[in-house]
Amino acid sequence: MALSRSARLGTLATAAASFLVIAAAPAPTAGAPGIGDPYFPQLGNGGFDARHYALDIAYDPDSGRLDGRTTLTARATQNLSSFDLDLQQLEITRVEVDGRRAQFTRDGDEVTVTPRRALAKGRDFTVTVTYGGIPEPLGGPIVFGSKYGWMKTADGVFVACEPNAASTWFPSSDHPADKATYDIRIKAPKGLTGVSNGRLVSTYDRGDATYTHWRENRPMATYLATATIGKFDVRTGRTPGGTPIYVAIDPVLKNSNNVDVYAVTAAATDYWSQVFGPYPFEETGAIVDDMPEAGFSLEVQSKPAYSAVRNETTIVHELAHQWFGDSVSVAQWKDIWLNEGFATYAQWLWAEHQGTRSAHDSFLAAYNARPADAAFWQIKVADPQRDTMFASAVYQRGAMTLQALRERIGDQAFFKLLPTWTRLHRYGNADTADFVRLAERISGQQLDDLFDTWLFTTGKPSL
Repeated sequence: MALSRSARLGTLATAAASFLVIAAAPAPTAGAPGIGDPYFPQLGNGGFDARHYALDIAYDPDSGRLDGRTTLTARATQNLSSFDLDLQQLEITRVEVDGRRAQFTRDGDEVTVTPRRALAKGRDFTVTVTYGGIPEPLGGPIVFGSKYGWMKTADGVFVACEPNAASTWFPSSDHPADKATYDIRIKAPKGLTGVSNGRLVSTYDRGDATYTHWRENRPMATYLATATIGKFDVRTGRTPGGTPIYVAIDPVLKNSNNVDVYAVTAAATDYWSQVFGPYPFEETGAIVDDMPEAGFSLEVQSKPAYSAVRNETTIVHELAHQWFGDSVSVAQWKDIWLNEGFATYAQWLWAEHQGTRSAHDSFLAAYNARPADAAFWQIKVADPQRDTMFASAVYQRGAMTLQALRERIGDQAFFKLLPTWTRLHRYGNADTADFVRLAERISGQQLDDLFDTWLFTTGKPSL
């Protein structure tokens, strides 16, 4: 069929326009090696958005060896010629992109993957990494001087990775700004239990091994993922409010703590659901492991991990994090008071709820316990610096900030603010400026002076 002269001219014009569109498309470039967090510039990765992790790991407690295969589903946020993953210490044997072998190079903890063909912006792709070795925990001053990450126990491993240790056991975009859903499959020696995030999909024995499959359907920061393995007494059920609950306790600790972990977990989950808004995950629970070398507990998503349960307030603190830190995660690590200050304030609210001490009196006790020349008052809570990001001021002065706010705007506005915050940023990320704006909007007050005094200024504020 022949075209008329006008049709031919129209076709040529359309082709020229298409060529210009194609020519204007940016050439593929390498994704950034880090998200750009000022505390951890190389953590996370640019050029893609993590969507889902499928982790398959096998662990041998006798040798300490971990063998793994991680498949990350991601979406390109630019035209990518290559992209990075974070992986510490472990050896990579194979990398595939969309099922095809891909080249990779390493520079310290950065793994640069170059697919056979560039990845177009907006395209979903998978990268599968096969790896293995003996994971080692991290140390240094950050987490109270304690080791953290992948920590061997007498019968398995205790896995608690805040802030930067998830990449010691699986390749990832290891920053809370890049959250994803998870399937975690654990192979361990028969007789040991692998406990992870979300709901238990299946568990079975085959030969001399036990296989467990966990699924976390809600977006999760990498540092909140766990694959804790050991001998555990497991109790399951539902809280009085109806939330499924899974509590695993090392038999060694069964009679060594004067706290009913299951009962407190159930009660606190239900109470915080009333104060902070609906519980954000499919299951609540706890992992209580005999790990004396870990001087901390962690708000592992859906099941806080306790190296030992010291008291009831530890449990209510970690469960408050399910809202403040897990569901609503920090945009950058300098905003960590949004996690720790809120969870510490939750301890004060719990005491108020129990009728043992008002939050006002808890505030005064914390305030009066430290003289004006104490180093405590020299931490800038809104930007505490990397090595002191978990300083006591981040917890205590962060909580004082919330009580000062409550007394300024009144209970009605304050207890509207908390669930509004968790609703607006549910499964996402937020920063201090977001919280200040919301507090001002809900209260109808200008609050710059309050937040400047308590969060952005050093020195002991006057009351």
